Amino acid sequence: MPGESPARPGLVRRIVRGRPADPCWARPALLALLAVTAALYVWDLSASKYANQFYSAAVQAGSVSWKAFFFGSSDAANAITVDKPPASLWPMELSVRLFGLNSWAILVPEALMGVTTVGVLYATVRRRFGAAAGLLSAGALAITPVAALMFRFNNPDAMLCLLMVCAVACVLRALEAGRTKWLVLAGVCFGLGFLTKTLQAWLILPALAVVYACCAPVAVRKRLGQLLLAGAALVVSGGWWVAIVELLPASARPYVGGSQTNSFLELTFGYNGLGRIDGNERGSVGGGHGGAGGRGGGWGETGITRLFSSDMGGQISWLLPAALILLVVAVCVLWRARRAVAAEQASQRAEFLVWGGALLMTFTIFSFMSGIFHQYYNIALSPYIAALVGMGSVLVWRRGGWLARSVLAAVAATTAVWSYVLLDRSPQWLPWLRWTVLVLGLLAALGLLLSAGADARVRRRAGVVAGVAAGLGVATALAGPLAYTLDTINTPKGGSIITAGPAVQGGRGFGGGPGRMFGRGGGKGAVPGGTTGGRGSAGRGFPGGQGFPGAGPMGGWPGQPGGGGERAGRMRGAGGMGGLLDGASVSDRAKRLVERNADHYTWAAAAIGSQNAASYQLATQKPVMAIGGFNGSDPSPTLAQFQRYVAEGKIHYFIAGGRDGFPAGRTTRGGAGGKQTGGQQAGGKQAGGKQAGGFGGGPGERGISSQISAWIEKTFKKVTVGDATFYDLTQRKAS
Repeated sequence: MPGESPARPGLVRRIVRGRPADPCWARPALLALLAVTAALYVWDLSASKYANQFYSAAVQAGSVSWKAFFFGSSDAANAITVDKPPASLWPMELSVRLFGLNSWAILVPEALMGVTTVGVLYATVRRRFGAAAGLLSAGALAITPVAALMFRFNNPDAMLCLLMVCAVACVLRALEAGRTKWLVLAGVCFGLGFLTKTLQAWLILPALAVVYACCAPVAVRKRLGQLLLAGAALVVSGGWWVAIVELLPASARPYVGGSQTNSFLELTFGYNGLGRIDGNERGSVGGGHGGAGGRGGGWGETGITRLFSSDMGGQISWLLPAALILLVVAVCVLWRARRAVAAEQASQRAEFLVWGGALLMTFTIFSFMSGIFHQYYNIALSPYIAALVGMGSVLVWRRGGWLARSVLAAVAATTAVWSYVLLDRSPQWLPWLRWTVLVLGLLAALGLLLSAGADARVRRRAGVVAGVAAGLGVATALAGPLAYTLDTINTPKGGSIITAGPAVQGGRGFGGGPGRMFGRGGGKGAVPGGTTGGRGSAGRGFPGGQGFPGAGPMGGWPGQPGGGGERAGRMRGAGGMGGLLDGASVSDRAKRLVERNADHYTWAAAAIGSQNAASYQLATQKPVMAIGGFNGSDPSPTLAQFQRYVAEGKIHYFIAGGRDGFPAGRTTRGGAGGKQTGGQQAGGKQAGGKQAGGFGGGPGERGISSQISAWIEKTFKKVTVGDATFYDLTQRKAS
């Protein structure tokens, strides 16, 4: 009837068709992309089992104890927390409460975060640059190797990446009309990001705040007020949990893992904060010593080329040169906005500045930080690179003309050459692919150049050539990362240090999957030629090839003759690096031993290092105390506390390691080179409180762990079960 509003299309039609302004193919293409992404991210997830057992054990604990859920405890008896805030654990813990403890319940939430991140990136880019740019950006993100790696894993990085994309999306919505609510929502995202991975969530915060302060379409005074409100939202959303932890007495909560003073603030600004920048990470696996001379110490060389190196390049840098080129070109093009379209171009320019600022800020810090830096951290860069490539390519393409086509030709050629370089680092893996990508990519660049120089008589034919060349350029640019991603999802991943794609020449030897850590059994993680140690040198198992403080003469684990290769990976039944990076294999007999009368004790067992404890906790689903936290270097519990727990009958077994009992390690810093006698190194003078190791050894200052291990060895009876050695803390040795 007259005056009536037209009927809205049905829900299904709106989902399938999308926004009326979008082309008819846009929404079906998006749904297909999301479906393929979901399939990639959930494919054979169970092959990775519990992935990073450190976090999986905390998930198990939080699924049975709400106190462990709130604090992020490593065990349900709440001895110590993980070395991160607990927000990333909460979705997995809720999933396990609903579906039980299994790899799917733990890892599917991470995969869903990945699919959501891809969808949010599409929606954000599409608003200003159209569906084609949104699809290109979302597709590039979905097949970025390090993104596919971490969206199938249970580290905090998946949730952090999602929150950072949401934060950028909210800032861009706020920039459209100076809307306060969107800026406040961005502050909430940054606060939740802090509760996911502390200060890493704030790497892009300065860049986004500066862009908003300079570009928001409202008065300067209002901009500053909005930024203050967003800051308040950040403090509230990220600080409430911190306030509770800091205000509670230590006796009412678990020890804050990763800190040396039982303080979350110390953890935030030390080990997880400034220590990552300057390398002075007290209690870390590197012993708390930063790099020197512009180098990253044990974590690789620093500098502007770091993310293009053998270790990092294949994880993230496939489209990084293209993103940087397109960022510069787009900003230059949009800076000279014509008056008729000045508002639209100014908005587009601000979007490039936001994504570009986030990329450059993260890239710079990652390139020069001297502290702990793992390859998988690069997932933080993946959405920024993908967005710039999608927006920049479409923007330049739409401008047309010989200059625009020449820019795209340069991008296609650069990407093809760089893809060849990355693929050539794994010469035995798909050797045909690198040549195919190089040749087709250069042909695409040539086609774009030829179409750019066409005159009016052949312009229509040139347009067809340009379209074909552009499609070929996109396909070849994505071929390399797609191949890496397919290799990644087809390879089980486990432990604390994982990488995407095949092994590369010159890499540091961290393969990241069962059979790959430190070249166990060769496997796909071994560098061609069989070398997996630092920079391809035998016996240098630690990043940078420098071994550990107190290490043996070949740079291996304390007390171990040689550090690289199969022996370092197995370490008498433990996982990589004496069980710090990958937990031990638990036999059925050992599991039954720990489960025996476990409900009569607060902790069924205790072990040095969280990964060692996690293996038995996941196998038995009983609380296992992680002495010293992740690195075994946290002063928790003290010897007196541990002795009191034992006297009160709260701990049944101590998990010592392999058949020989204590796998060396009670050595002082620098005490390498001596003949091993009785688990000690003759060249190392032992000093109380300065011993590095104990029960499996390890880096850093581990005096308390060593004191506990020495007391147990002296006091209690040893029980050997297969390749595992335990001490029954209810059975004292005869006097």
